[in-house]
Amino acid sequence: MATMAVEEERGGMPWWLVLIEGIALIILGIFFLTSPGATTLVFVQALGIYWLIRGIFYIVAIFLDSTAWGWKLFAGIVGILAGIVILQHPWLSPIFVGSVLVIVLGVQGMIVGIVGLIQAFQGAGWGAGILGAISIIIGLWLLFNIGAATLALPWAIGLLAIVGGIAALVLAFRMR
Repeated sequence: MATMAVEEERGGMPWWLVLIEGIALIILGIFFLTSPGATTLVFVQALGIYWLIRGIFYIVAIFLDSTAWGWKLFAGIVGILAGIVILQHPWLSPIFVGSVLVIVLGVQGMIVGIVGLIQAFQGAGWGAGILGAISIIIGLWLLFNIGAATLALPWAIGLLAIVGGIAALVLAFRMR
């Protein structure tokens, strides 16, 4: 009965699927830490193939269901173009994709930090203000050090994948 309760918390996912997810994340993390260049290259190429196929599917979806056809057309064109660019430039695309990710994370950190400071001044307390200030500092660091952050990205992804994989393993055994 306890297994059913934990399984419902995870959205009805069986414990062994969470176990496989954890093992896969740990393996991916080890690859990112031991061979960051090659793993990033393969990962970004797979992302390019995914975006290309996804873009084609968005275009096909217009003919199957014409609701929101403008957004589907836009997403399809962007996906196809992004996939083609990544596949045509396999050695430059990891740097480009990584740099864009760092910029997005930097801007997101700035926005989250500003919201945290606003909440602190509206009565959320010092904790929200301190976390907001830290988010702004991290966001600014990312935006002013795009190259260094992009080069460190594979190791950060590797460490996060290993930590997430270990957490998934613990969860899987708790579910069982």
